Amino acid sequence: MKCPYCQNLDDKVIDSRVVRDGGAIRRRRECTTCDRRYTTYEYIENVTHTVVKRDGRREDFDRQKLEQGIKLACSKRSISFDTIQSAVDSIIEKLHSLHLKEIPHQTIGQMVMDELKNIDHVAYVRFASVYRQFEAKEDFVREVREIEKDESK
Repeated sequence: MKCPYCQNLDDKVIDSRVVRDGGAIRRRRECTTCDRRYTTYEYIENVTHTVVKRDGRREDFDRQKLEQGIKLACSKRSISFDTIQSAVDSIIEKLHSLHLKEIPHQTIGQMVMDELKNIDHVAYVRFASVYRQFEAKEDFVREVREIEKDESK
Protein backbone atom coordinates (compact mmCIF):
# COMPACT_ATOMS: atom_id res chain seq x y z
CA MET A 1 0.00 0.00 0.00
CA LYS A 2 1.37 3.41 -0.93
CA CYS A 3 1.86 5.78 2.00
CA PRO A 4 -0.34 8.87 1.48
CA TYR A 5 2.37 11.07 3.05
CA CYS A 6 5.68 10.00 1.49
CA GLN A 7 4.47 7.64 -1.30
CA ASN A 8 6.63 4.79 0.02
CA LEU A 9 5.33 1.32 -0.85
CA ASP A 10 6.59 -0.40 2.29
CA ASP A 11 4.35 -0.43 5.37
CA LYS A 12 3.24 -2.70 8.17
CA VAL A 13 -0.26 -3.51 9.38
CA ILE A 14 -0.73 -2.57 13.03
CA ASP A 15 -4.37 -3.53 13.51
CA SER A 16 -7.17 -5.18 11.45
CA ARG A 17 -10.88 -5.13 12.29
CA VAL A 18 -14.05 -6.30 10.61
CA VAL A 19 -16.45 -3.38 10.13
CA ARG A 20 -19.82 -2.65 8.51
CA ASP A 21 -21.36 -5.97 9.53
CA GLY A 22 -18.60 -7.98 7.90
CA GLY A 23 -18.73 -6.02 4.66
CA ALA A 24 -15.28 -4.49 5.06
CA ILE A 25 -11.97 -4.78 6.88
CA ARG A 26 -10.39 -1.70 8.44
CA ARG A 27 -6.60 -1.77 8.63
CA ARG A 28 -4.34 0.61 10.56
CA ARG A 29 -0.99 0.84 8.81
CA GLU A 30 2.34 2.40 9.63
CA CYS A 31 4.80 3.53 6.98
CA THR A 32 8.29 2.05 7.51
CA THR A 33 9.93 5.18 6.05
CA CYS A 34 8.16 8.16 7.64
CA ASP A 35 6.57 6.27 10.59
CA ARG A 36 3.20 7.96 10.01
CA ARG A 37 -0.01 5.99 10.43
CA TYR A 38 -3.00 5.81 8.13
CA THR A 39 -6.16 3.76 7.71
CA THR A 40 -7.26 1.67 4.72
CA TYR A 41 -10.45 -0.26 4.05
CA GLU A 42 -10.88 -3.49 2.09
CA TYR A 43 -14.19 -4.28 0.42
CA ILE A 44 -15.42 -7.11 -1.73
CA GLU A 45 -15.65 -5.81 -5.26
CA ASN A 46 -19.26 -5.97 -6.39
CA VAL A 47 -19.78 -7.60 -9.74
CA THR A 48 -22.10 -5.50 -11.82
CA HIS A 49 -24.60 -7.33 -13.93
CA THR A 50 -25.82 -6.15 -17.30
CA VAL A 51 -29.43 -6.83 -18.21
CA VAL A 52 -30.13 -7.71 -21.83
CA LYS A 53 -33.49 -6.10 -22.55
CA ARG A 54 -36.24 -7.35 -24.89
CA ASP A 55 -35.11 -5.09 -27.73
CA GLY A 56 -31.45 -6.11 -27.34
CA ARG A 57 -30.38 -3.00 -25.43
CA ARG A 58 -28.10 -3.53 -22.46
CA GLU A 59 -28.34 -1.63 -19.20
CA ASP A 60 -26.79 -1.98 -15.77
CA PHE A 61 -28.78 -4.02 -13.28
CA ASP A 62 -30.58 -1.69 -10.87
CA ARG A 63 -31.76 -2.99 -7.51
CA GLN A 64 -34.14 -0.04 -7.12
CA LYS A 65 -35.81 -0.79 -10.45
CA LEU A 66 -36.33 -4.41 -9.37
CA GLU A 67 -37.70 -3.28 -6.02
CA GLN A 68 -40.05 -0.74 -7.63
CA GLY A 69 -41.47 -3.37 -9.98
CA ILE A 70 -42.21 -5.69 -7.09
CA LYS A 71 -43.66 -2.85 -4.98
CA LEU A 72 -45.92 -1.83 -7.83
CA ALA A 73 -47.23 -5.38 -8.22
CA CYS A 74 -47.80 -5.55 -4.44
CA SER A 75 -49.45 -2.13 -4.10
CA LYS A 76 -52.68 -2.08 -2.10
CA ARG A 77 -52.00 -5.62 -0.89
CA SER A 78 -51.17 -6.43 2.73
CA ILE A 79 -47.54 -7.30 2.00
CA SER A 80 -44.92 -6.00 4.40
CA PHE A 81 -41.85 -3.99 3.44
CA ASP A 82 -39.67 -6.76 4.92
CA THR A 83 -41.32 -9.38 2.71
CA ILE A 84 -40.62 -7.28 -0.38
CA GLN A 85 -37.01 -6.70 0.70
CA SER A 86 -36.54 -10.43 1.31
CA ALA A 87 -37.85 -11.17 -2.18
CA VAL A 88 -35.47 -8.62 -3.72
CA ASP A 89 -32.53 -10.00 -1.70
CA SER A 90 -33.42 -13.55 -2.74
CA ILE A 91 -33.54 -12.61 -6.43
CA ILE A 92 -30.22 -10.79 -6.25
CA GLU A 93 -28.63 -13.74 -4.47
CA LYS A 94 -29.88 -16.06 -7.22
CA LEU A 95 -28.56 -13.70 -9.89
CA HIS A 96 -25.10 -13.70 -8.28
CA SER A 97 -25.14 -17.49 -8.09
CA LEU A 98 -25.56 -17.66 -11.88
CA HIS A 99 -22.07 -16.19 -12.31
CA LEU A 100 -23.15 -14.36 -15.47
CA LYS A 101 -22.03 -10.90 -16.49
CA GLU A 102 -25.01 -10.47 -18.82
CA ILE A 103 -28.42 -11.62 -17.68
CA PRO A 104 -31.38 -11.95 -20.06
CA HIS A 105 -34.48 -10.03 -18.95
CA GLN A 106 -36.44 -13.31 -19.06
CA THR A 107 -34.29 -14.74 -16.26
CA ILE A 108 -34.99 -11.81 -13.95
CA GLY A 109 -38.69 -11.71 -14.88
CA GLN A 110 -39.11 -15.41 -14.14
CA MET A 111 -37.33 -15.04 -10.79
CA VAL A 112 -39.67 -12.17 -9.85
CA MET A 113 -42.73 -14.19 -10.85
CA ASP A 114 -41.50 -17.20 -8.85
CA GLU A 115 -41.05 -15.02 -5.76
CA LEU A 116 -44.41 -13.28 -6.18
CA LYS A 117 -46.23 -16.57 -6.73
CA ASN A 118 -45.06 -17.61 -3.24
CA ILE A 119 -45.99 -14.26 -1.68
CA ASP A 120 -49.32 -13.21 -3.19
CA HIS A 121 -51.25 -14.50 -6.20
CA VAL A 122 -52.80 -11.13 -7.04
CA ALA A 123 -49.37 -9.47 -7.08
CA TYR A 124 -48.11 -12.34 -9.21
CA VAL A 125 -50.88 -11.91 -11.81
CA ARG A 126 -50.36 -8.12 -11.84
CA PHE A 127 -46.66 -8.54 -12.53
CA ALA A 128 -47.22 -11.31 -15.07
CA SER A 129 -49.75 -9.19 -16.96
CA VAL A 130 -47.18 -6.47 -17.55
CA TYR A 131 -44.17 -8.73 -17.97
CA ARG A 132 -45.88 -11.11 -20.40
CA GLN A 133 -47.78 -8.25 -22.05
CA PHE A 134 -51.32 -9.59 -21.61
CA GLU A 135 -53.61 -8.21 -24.28
CA ALA A 136 -56.95 -9.86 -23.51
CA LYS A 137 -58.98 -11.04 -20.55
CA GLU A 138 -58.31 -14.63 -21.67
CA ASP A 139 -54.64 -14.11 -20.81
CA PHE A 140 -55.64 -13.30 -17.21
CA VAL A 141 -58.02 -16.25 -17.03
CA ARG A 142 -55.36 -18.62 -18.33
CA GLU A 143 -52.87 -17.40 -15.71
CA VAL A 144 -55.37 -17.75 -12.85
CA ARG A 145 -56.24 -21.28 -14.01
CA GLU A 146 -52.54 -22.10 -14.06
CA ILE A 147 -52.25 -20.95 -10.41
CA GLU A 148 -55.27 -23.04 -9.45
CA LYS A 149 -53.79 -26.07 -11.20
CA ASP A 150 -50.48 -25.59 -9.34
CA GLU A 151 -52.31 -25.30 -6.00
CA SER A 152 -54.25 -28.48 -6.51
CA LYS A 153 -51.02 -30.49 -6.90
